[in-house]
Amino acid sequence: MKFSVITINYNGSAFLEQTIKSVLELQSDDVELEYIIVDGGSTDGSIDIINRYHDELAHCIVEKDDGPAHAINKGFNLASGDIVCWLNSDDIYYGGALTRVQQAFAENPGASMCFGGCDIIDEQGGEIRSSITRFKELFYPLSRRFTYQCINYISQPSLFFRRDIVEKVGPIRQDMAAAWDYEFILRLWHHGPAKRIPGRPLAAFRWHDQTISGQHFRIQFLEEYDAARKDAGSFSIQAGIHFLVCWGIIGIYSAMSTLRARSGNNKQ
Repeated sequence: MKFSVITINYNGSAFLEQTIKSVLELQSDDVELEYIIVDGGSTDGSIDIINRYHDELAHCIVEKDDGPAHAINKGFNLASGDIVCWLNSDDIYYGGALTRVQQAFAENPGASMCFGGCDIIDEQGGEIRSSITRFKELFYPLSRRFTYQCINYISQPSLFFRRDIVEKVGPIRQDMAAAWDYEFILRLWHHGPAKRIPGRPLAAFRWHDQTISGQHFRIQFLEEYDAARKDAGSFSIQAGIHFLVCWGIIGIYSAMSTLRARSGNNKQ
């Protein structure tokens, strides 16, 4: 089983090398890896980092793009693996992740995708927001398309999907500002179930002020609601539940943002 891992980057030199190492360290005699990096024309030293690992990359694109969704679609066009995934340039995989994913797909050939746990880490790599992680994990035993239409509980860095399904559902939408990954996963779900991989987390999502969820959380959750409404039906139970979830999360994130701002002002 061959994996195509896509890392997209634009001026992400602060964490890029950690991301690259976390991917390359997963390659073994049992795991065939095709690593693709798509850089949007960075000017911060990212290219120097990428060049240090050039011989270990299957493909490397360095050119201007129209944002992260466009960059991922470029990677999809190059991918030749049985299983495809993408990892942003500030996130990381944990040891053994691809081996566990490979086993899950082998045991569940009808699954369109597999996912596992995902920590949230800060800029120094320490775990944060564990309450949010535990909240998402509450939905794992109930995992099905209905549940996912109600709430987004799958963390993208821990998601892996079959390339033949990608060819059926088409590329990631480039007209969405923040929730294009959620909308994409909803489409994947039409072609087979999602298999949850139990046990320790597969990956870690690095949260900081420059992430999409840090800068545009209101847009993200409203787009997620709109995607769920269109997928499940405007007057479905799922759409009603997601509406409440959407505004509840926006309220919580807004309060957290206000508290961080006040804390920062108090330190000055």
